[in-house]
Amino acid sequence: MTAASDLSSRLRFVLVRTSHPGNIGSAARAIRTMGFTRMDLVSPHRYPDREVTAMAAGADDVLDGARVHAGLIDALAGTSMAFGLSARRREVNLPELTPREAAAQALAAAERGGQVALVFGNERTGLENEELARCHAMVRIPSVDDFSSLNLAQAVQVMAYELRVAMLGETMPAPPPLHDEPPADAAQMERFFEHIAQTLDDIDFHKGRSPTMIMLRLRKLFLRAHMDERELRMLHGILADAQRMAQLANEKK
Repeated sequence: MTAASDLSSRLRFVLVRTSHPGNIGSAARAIRTMGFTRMDLVSPHRYPDREVTAMAAGADDVLDGARVHAGLIDALAGTSMAFGLSARRREVNLPELTPREAAAQALAAAERGGQVALVFGNERTGLENEELARCHAMVRIPSVDDFSSLNLAQAVQVMAYELRVAMLGETMPAPPPLHDEPPADAAQMERFFEHIAQTLDDIDFHKGRSPTMIMLRLRKLFLRAHMDERELRMLHGILADAQRMAQLANEKK
């Protein structure tokens, strides 16, 4: 059975393009009260800042360990599953979960030894579609339709609470691993998607169709598969052979 401290260390709260430093501090306080300490920041507008420290109200260990990244891909490095929080439905066609459903799936992934990210967007605009597309599922907090916007730190508190409740629930045996090989992490998946996009161009696949929409659908398909490193290597090999054959065909023209 995985200890609660080990589980919590595998869960990271990722704040993307945060505008107000006070929200970073409040989010640090929110996750610390639920037993979590891992916070990652992507291009925060102001950090470090005195307001961050003040609003953290003593959650200094969270701030001391916070990592700052230039982009979301870096913040997701090493993760095998990511959940993007959004207040509204998007063009990105992802599975939509409640916070409780997401917490259960996140803990199951952590029990298998994976690193899991909860991703929160900018206060005004939320996550961009391309950021949400890098997640395995979208999480919507079921607020009322006529006043659906939660403060960033409040949304973080909701997810941290649901994770805490799930961890305090009935003790269950750790689920068996999905793969014999290590699961592919976010950085490996991103390289794979770049390889797919380049291959589709090389074989002239699009023919007037939208490359963006095709890639969004392929992202959804392959993220849902939860591939391991060996499966990813096999697919890279298939793509490389397709590129080689396309090059040979072009040379014969």
